[in-house]
Amino acid sequence: MPQFSAQQLATLADDYLRVEEIPDYPPALNGLQLDGDRPIRKIACAVDACEAVIQEAVEVDADMLVVHHGLFWQGAQKMIGGNYRKFKKAIDHGLAIYSAHIPLDVHPAIGNNALLVDSMSLGGEVSPFFPWKGIELGLKITGEFSLTHIMGAVEKATGFDLLQVCQGHSNPVRSIGVITGGAGSEIAAVAERGIDTFITGEGPHWSYTLAEELGLNLLYAGHYATETFGVKALASRLAQLAGDAEVVFIEHPTGL
Repeated sequence: MPQFSAQQLATLADDYLRVEEIPDYPPALNGLQLDGDRPIRKIACAVDACEAVIQEAVEVDADMLVVHHGLFWQGAQKMIGGNYRKFKKAIDHGLAIYSAHIPLDVHPAIGNNALLVDSMSLGGEVSPFFPWKGIELGLKITGEFSLTHIMGAVEKATGFDLLQVCQGHSNPVRSIGVITGGAGSEIAAVAERGIDTFITGEGPHWSYTLAEELGLNLLYAGHYATETFGVKALASRLAQLAGDAEVVFIEHPTGL
């Protein structure tokens, strides 16, 4: 098995995901967030770089942890309490941590949007939609569908029950927008683009009544549930590059 360092694998991931080209929020800090000192033979992946996940990554003796939400989402914080513990656990173990947010959401092959759409198996024509900072943030499915069928397809794809459904549009559905994660606050802009059913992870309280008023079906499938796809796919790709390294998915659902 070839000996890859965390920095070498991170460089390959950065290039594949176009990390330098894809915009993101400042706290994302996409790329290698914590270096490690172990050759990469086992890669753990998870949605969040939280203490519980890092603890399990150490327990399974992973050399690298690939996540969607990295170590710095709350900005600069004091190194005390849980923040101190998770960094100490990772550093003491030599665990490298790599994070990719929007670049992993929008990737056409292993992105959260693309894999969720593929997993739903709805058919229809799929195309990019929702311009944001020079990129298309989501995917649109056009065809003719029933809301009941869409709901079942989402639950089957994610493995979780839907958190909330607002039925603001009458059947049949002809245009479905998909943006994984927390895009519920964008429903007005989504409706302006001719979408009649919007699938995302979560959103604010007021989005439900606004969806009703806009005549839009709104499906909240869970922020966590819609974003397990990309980290699994990225970890598997990096494992192949590292000579068939072992991959472990760390399940730590938030219920949100």
